[in-house]
Amino acid sequence: MTIDEEVELLRNIPLFAKVDPAKLKLLAFASERAVFAPGETLFHQGDPGDAAYIIIGGEADVLINGAGGPIAVATVRKNDFVGEIAILCDVPRTASVRAISALTTLRITKDLFLRMLMDFPAIGIEVMRVLAQRLEHTTERLRDALGRR
Repeated sequence: MTIDEEVELLRNIPLFAKVDPAKLKLLAFASERAVFAPGETLFHQGDPGDAAYIIIGGEADVLINGAGGPIAVATVRKNDFVGEIAILCDVPRTASVRAISALTTLRITKDLFLRMLMDFPAIGIEVMRVLAQRLEHTTERLRDALGRR
C-alpha cells in the first residue's frame, strides 16, 4: 500500500476526518502497520500502554478477565481504535484485545498519539465521543446485569 493510499484510508476514519492530508501523511509515515493472525493477541489486560491501534481490516474481541476466564465485552472492526485508555490515563491496559479474523492495524505510539491530540483538537473531541459511547454501553450492560438479579 502506498503512502497516499494510507492517507486516504486514514481520512475515512472518523477520528482523522478533519485532519489536514499533509498531517495524515506524516501520521501514516510515523505509524506502523501491524498484522495479527486469528487468535493472536494485540495486548493483554494489565500490560503497560505503549500504543493505540486503529483497525484497518478484520475484527477483534475486547476481553476482560473474569472469574471463569476472559469475557468478551465488545468487538472492534474497521475504523475502530483500541488501546487509547492506557495511553490517556497512564494506567495498565484495562482489557485484552484478540484477533477474531486476520487483523490489520495501524499502531500509533503513545508519543505520536499524544502529539496528534495536542495538534488537532478535533481528534480529542472524537476520542471523547467514542469513550463516552463506550461508557454508556458499559453502564447499560451493568444496569441490565444488576436488573436480572
